[in-house]
Amino acid sequence: HLSFFSGFGPFRQYLVNSSWEAVKELSKRGLGQNIDLRIMQLPVVYQKAKEQVFTIWKTLRPLLTVHVGLASSAKAVIILEQCGKNKGYQEMDACGFHPEGGCCMLDGPEKIESTINMKTLWKNISVEGIDIIFSRDAGRYICDYTYYASLYYGNGRAAFIHVPPLSKSATADFLGKALQTIILEMLKQWG
Repeated sequence: HLSFFSGFGPFRQYLVNSSWEAVKELSKRGLGQNIDLRIMQLPVVYQKAKEQVFTIWKTLRPLLTVHVGLASSAKAVIILEQCGKNKGYQEMDACGFHPEGGCCMLDGPEKIESTINMKTLWKNISVEGIDIIFSRDAGRYICDYTYYASLYYGNGRAAFIHVPPLSKSATADFLGKALQTIILEMLKQWG
């Protein structure tokens, strides 16, 4: 079973993006012998991230794609995102652009839900040393945009997890371990 994971590159003051560091740690840990785990760093650029997500779905055809992003406002909290939104992207990306009309897919629905029930996942999981919360709003920036594109191309077979910035308590190793716990539970739910 091929599963694909992405984190994001540097942006604003985050020269080291905790999402990519966590995904690299997850990759070292693995998800067991039956899961072929591939990773990629996505740029904090709308169009490039969308193109790479399209390529992942078209060429690799993963069973599941999990995107991990940095929630700069979150302190010691992991956020499980349920859905991606199509419109409202006005914030400039790392290259100073935003999508035409603030829209991800011109012909797409307003929002797309993940086939993974993140609320059930949230209720069934705990990771010592960090709070986990459930959300229906991934923030109308590159994270939400990428999630929507992945849900669109993958017919809902995508998930998005926001992690906090790196800190003394939220190290890359700790976040990688937390992701492993969450994703193993996610795969159980998914059968």
